Amino acid sequence: MLSHNPEDESKLYTGDIETTDMEEARLLTEMKHTHLPLLEDYGFIDWDRDTHEVTKGPNFDDIRPFLEMIVAHQDELPDDWL
Repeated sequence: MLSHNPEDESKLYTGDIETTDMEEARLLTEMKHTHLPLLEDYGFIDWDRDTHEVTKGPNFDDIRPFLEMIVAHQDELPDDWL
């Protein structure tokens, strides 16, 4: 997860949960209009809207320890957290 860079926003990761086409469309809409813009505003990612490419932003290392902790303990977290 942390080593994947860059990522195309069209690759929507839903984990092991099954989603309908409608749910995937809703999740993609939320990512494009809410989550990605916020992450970009905070400098955690750089998002090229033209190429749909997401890369690590200048402030990514600020959240890296948190993301590493989540990955390391993912089996202890509620299923809907990931």
